[in-house]
Amino acid sequence: MKNKVVILGSLNVDTTLHVANMPLPGETITAQSKTSSPGGKGANQAVAAARSNAEASFIGQVGADDSGKMMIKCMKNNNINADNINVVEDQGTGSAVILLDGNGQNSIMVYGGANQSIGSEVIEQAHSLIANADFIIAQFETPQERTLEAFKIAKENGVKTILNPAPAATIIPELLNYTDLIVPNETESGSLTGIEVTDVASMDANAAKFAEMGAKNIIITVGDKGAYYSANGTHGFVPAFKVDAVDTTAAGDTFIGALSSQLNQDFGNIEDALIYAQKASSITVQSMGALPSIPTAEKINETYK
Repeated sequence: MKNKVVILGSLNVDTTLHVANMPLPGETITAQSKTSSPGGKGANQAVAAARSNAEASFIGQVGADDSGKMMIKCMKNNNINADNINVVEDQGTGSAVILLDGNGQNSIMVYGGANQSIGSEVIEQAHSLIANADFIIAQFETPQERTLEAFKIAKENGVKTILNPAPAATIIPELLNYTDLIVPNETESGSLTGIEVTDVASMDANAAKFAEMGAKNIIITVGDKGAYYSANGTHGFVPAFKVDAVDTTAAGDTFIGALSSQLNQDFGNIEDALIYAQKASSITVQSMGALPSIPTAEKINETYK
């Protein structure tokens, strides 16, 4: 059985400027090249889930412009149900400018556009879609108020909720009470709990703090070091697969989308699902671009036989 995964999130057109080194404050530098591709944390996560054979559906919003048409077409081309992507006339489709240096590290500037004006009616129109899912994923590139509304529908219907608190922001406290699994990176986790992530003991402390705040299960991704998990009374750390990174832009999104395709609703297989997600993200970082670099299940299984 395929996992039914609903993604509530952002749809952006990414423009990547390739530079030798990141500019210093006040410095003007020359970009070596420029590329554009579909992106947004929501879109990336949806594609990662779909390419790992989840039954993926999207809830989001775009402008009535060429970028919006491109994003809807992209979702459909990746076998993602796009029926609940709303189109608005008064906002442009979201966009991002990514600075990517020669070491594969990036800095990202995001224009929210239509992503930031999603109304309650969009969530209500997707009520039955959410109610019949196995998982719903959300990030912070769309309004938290809409995420809370969607998560309430999910909890009323036994659907598991996954929150990716990125980019880091102050969380509506009530939202964590409706979050079954929170997946921050180490910087986001430390920012939200006030406990810096430096070792496993500090990750345990972060997990305890999130549980106190309402989110009982957590995965903390730690870049090329691996990922920590605490769920169902167990915890551990799974090392990352060592590869030569070219572009880390969609690594975290690939991880979450791939994870959702494999995870059981009771989280009983969380370590196996986490290892699969690590494999997926390790492949993503070896190619340029966000969405284009996300691997299929076949690619993952072929690479890690």
